[in-house]
Amino acid sequence: MEIIQVKEVSKFYANHTALNNVSFDVPKGKIFGLLGPNGAGKTSLIRIINQITAPDQGEIFFNGQLLTKEHIKQIGYLPEERGLYKKMSVYDQLMYFARLRGMNRTDAHQRINNWLEKFEATTWKKKKIEELSKGMQQKIQFIVTVMHNPDFIILDEPFTGFDPKNTQLIKDEILNLKANGASIMLSTHRMENVEAICDNVVLLNKAKVVTQGSVMDVRNSLKDNTFSLTYTGQLDPTQIAHIEVKNLAQRQTDATLLFSYTGKPDIQLFNDPRINITEYREVIPSMQDVFLTLTDNSSDE
Repeated sequence: MEIIQVKEVSKFYANHTALNNVSFDVPKGKIFGLLGPNGAGKTSLIRIINQITAPDQGEIFFNGQLLTKEHIKQIGYLPEERGLYKKMSVYDQLMYFARLRGMNRTDAHQRINNWLEKFEATTWKKKKIEELSKGMQQKIQFIVTVMHNPDFIILDEPFTGFDPKNTQLIKDEILNLKANGASIMLSTHRMENVEAICDNVVLLNKAKVVTQGSVMDVRNSLKDNTFSLTYTGQLDPTQIAHIEVKNLAQRQTDATLLFSYTGKPDIQLFNDPRINITEYREVIPSMQDVFLTLTDNSSDE
């Protein structure tokens, strides 16, 4: 079951095509990565889902229904450009947005306290937003996005400005939201976080979809017959038949050989009493490799 279905969506601005016949599905209850370089069309698509603008062609469905403004209350949106009121206190800010989302004061008060406790931020309640560090403000914006328990959450660069400890904290909370039934769309340039928490992805480039699927399927699609062999002992790879050497990294205690087979993969080719194999694996491209291979720098924001 899909929570979001994007069907042949196009968006045009004067002489610029922001989206060109884009189609993909966001599975319900999953973390979905919306990826692409600057100017690929991600922001335009997010704006369309949030009903800020409309597609020029195509349709978007929410839980099987044509997306309308009535669905917005079921969506939580963390924009890349944060939007907090600097002069308001943390508590008043959170209560204000909770009431806008239709929460009563009792429920809002309880959820605000629960989230502030999660982020060890209960002492911030009376502080004005402008008195907080950038990272603290980011946490408040995150709470604003999720405290009304939306079915679908869009997070645009949620890790910006966080140190590794707080990045992990946000990742853990995203995984908790998923475990509690939320569906999440994550837009980020940090591919290590995509690998860590995303189930499925779509990659846009120059307004078009260039690949989509589960994270492992997308990574596997770019395999190029590269293998890695780490060993101790003495080995001359140039003397081994049916392989093409790509790189040999020799260290003080061992060595790692990157190579491809010219025929059928067969580790028995390395059956040599002079070496001890400590690791043998096929090299699977990372999401960073996928991103760099399938996109370029010609897009404009």
